[in-house]
Amino acid sequence: MADTSDFRNGLIIKFKNDLYTIVDFQHVKPGKGGAFVRSTLKNLRTGRVLDNTFRAGEKIEPVRVERRKYQFLYREPEALVLMDNETYEQLPVAVNLFDGRDKFLKEGEEIDLLLDDNDQIVTVEIPLTVQLKVLETDPGFRGNTATNAVKSAKVETGTTVNVPLFINIGDVLKVDTRTGEYLERVKG
Repeated sequence: MADTSDFRNGLIIKFKNDLYTIVDFQHVKPGKGGAFVRSTLKNLRTGRVLDNTFRAGEKIEPVRVERRKYQFLYREPEALVLMDNETYEQLPVAVNLFDGRDKFLKEGEEIDLLLDDNDQIVTVEIPLTVQLKVLETDPGFRGNTATNAVKSAKVETGTTVNVPLFINIGDVLKVDTRTGEYLERVKG
């Protein structure tokens, strides 16, 4: 057991029977009354952010997790098969752990898994941005740039991304995996 003086950003704790990571915290010592710690916690399972206040010295339960690097190999109907980069063991991971962001993964992509003491998956972390090649899109016409007009483009993973009109087939895009938004065209 630990207490609130052990708080640090990124610490994973068990709180209300769920796992949370500390995003931000602030020790507050008011002129009147006892000290407390105001914190922002992120649920590792749902991604929901929660603000909570702990009394100074309140006991918390830190959770020891191990971060392991895996490589995405292929997709099955209900799982994505990953390979441990150290042992080369293959591990099927349920699609629902990816929160719909698996549609941006291509074969060979690096993924981090956070595992608890029992080797159970706590959370899956995929890269914040990926580079994807455009396979299909409508041609952009000269002069269609008066507004921030967009068109849809099918990328190599099979998903569609809204892109500016100047994007053509064969272009490589940088895409935000959290929002699915086009960020920029990759030069190359």
